[in-house]
Amino acid sequence: MSDERWVWGTGLATVTDSGTVLDTWFPTPTHGRIPGGYDPAKATENLDHLAVPDERRGVTVELVTLEIDLDAAPNGTSDAYLRLHALSHRLVRPNELNLDGVFGHLPNVAWTNAGPMHPDDATRLRPFLLRDGIQVQGLDKFPRLLDYVTPEGVRIADASRVRLGAYLSPGTTVMHEGFVNFNAGTLGASMVEGRISQGVVVGDGSDIGGGASIMGTLSGGGTHKVSIGARTLLGANAGIGISLGDDCVVEAGLYVTAGSKIVLADQPARPDGGRPTVKGGDLSGRDGVLLRRNSVTGAIEALVRQGVGVTLNEALHA
Repeated sequence: MSDERWVWGTGLATVTDSGTVLDTWFPTPTHGRIPGGYDPAKATENLDHLAVPDERRGVTVELVTLEIDLDAAPNGTSDAYLRLHALSHRLVRPNELNLDGVFGHLPNVAWTNAGPMHPDDATRLRPFLLRDGIQVQGLDKFPRLLDYVTPEGVRIADASRVRLGAYLSPGTTVMHEGFVNFNAGTLGASMVEGRISQGVVVGDGSDIGGGASIMGTLSGGGTHKVSIGARTLLGANAGIGISLGDDCVVEAGLYVTAGSKIVLADQPARPDGGRPTVKGGDLSGRDGVLLRRNSVTGAIEALVRQGVGVTLNEALHA
């Protein structure tokens, strides 16, 4: 097996007094196996002073060195965190590593401005946390991306809207109402003002409009991983449950799923005056498609678009 399907790193794990691993931060995850003769004690001198107890949160911070096979399922909390780091450090793209069972290895954590702690300890120690100015900012299995990784060449307006495990390419802008889940993200410079769900990838030069939503596969959906091609626009408050190819446009406010009935508006009319109709799934992944709602009939229509799609403002994505 190629070493490129392995990732290793040395990091800091936050562990409760009862032994529960809450998180692990890997500053510099690297492709390959742990080098022969590697001595963590010598290689982590800049981390040693951080590997200490924090009585305020009821935790101890410990040094961890780990290597993972990206094709194998996660087998622990630190393993799961190294996978999320590999995504956010752009070592591997979304859907190109095994995350089977990852939720079972991620405990629910009280995320504070002083670091993670167990929810029970947050309740028990609340008076002391208030005294020390420590605030609980969230209760979740996944932390904020920017608490662990600062992706180069990216703008994120609200740190709480992007989870660790998001893959953001240089030139990407995530505005205040944009959201990017783990194992999802952008493959080029993109504008994100809507929601990119788990498993979804967005191509170079595409724009996810304000309030727009892209179906993931975590809750109630099928197994199809939705993708959006290059130079494609998903209009404000629109949504899709199918993939879009390059140079497509979905009209603002229009939601298209695999089962949506869509009229091929630029096809020749049938003898009865109607036009051919297909399901949304039949158009999944097609390039150069305009999807809109007929303002008179209310029908969803598809037309072939000519030329290239949207053009992003270069100054915003430099």
